[in-house]
Formats: sequence, C-alpha cells, structure tokens
Amino acid sequence: MDKKQAQVLGDQEVYELSPEVKRYSLMDSGFKETNKGGFRLEHPLNGTSPYAARFFVKAVVSKDLGSLKLSITDKSGMHNINIFKLKDSEEEIQDYRYLMDFLKEKHVLAK
Repeated sequence: MDKKQAQVLGDQEVYELSPEVKRYSLMDSGFKETNKGGFRLEHPLNGTSPYAARFFVKAVVSKDLGSLKLSITDKSGMHNINIFKLKDSEEEIQDYRYLMDFLKEKHVLAK
C-alpha cells in the first residue's frame, strides 16, 4: 500500500488522500494542526450520542500532505479495534461510513 493510502482494520475499502487536498480543506473538515505541522482528526463513533462514544476514528495526515494513517481505537486511543467483527456495532459502522463519505465530499479522501 502506498503512503497516501490507508485502510481501517477489518474494512474492505482502501482510502487515499485526494490529489485535490489542501491544508484549509483539512481544517474545514475538523482536522487540527499538530505541533509538528501535521494534521490529526479524532472523531467519536456512536450512533446516538458523541458523548457516550465507545470508539474513535483517528486520521493523521503528514505535514507535506504526503501520507495518511487511519485507525479506529477504543476510548483510551491505545488499542486498534475491528468494529466490523463486533456484534452490536451497526450504528458505529454507519457513523464511520458517514464520516468517510463526508471526507470524500470535502476532497480530503478518495477511493
């Protein structure tokens, strides 16, 4: 897989950074600039309330917009989780798909 491509554990889809991605499109999509100049998005996954989220999507884009990392973690952010194998995670999977579609609409990601 290329540095501009990333895949979440258990997901069949491979996402890549859009060739049209710009710094400001990242910021408009909810990414925060890190101290080192890269960009990070941490988005809660919960079908009913973001305050009761069990999982988080983490997306990291390098400073030069040359690499992408995607993962779904638990609350602590330390463990990668495969939500596609869990029994009661349909709402979280819908939230994840919605977020990925949103990032594609904003020209951050491409399929």
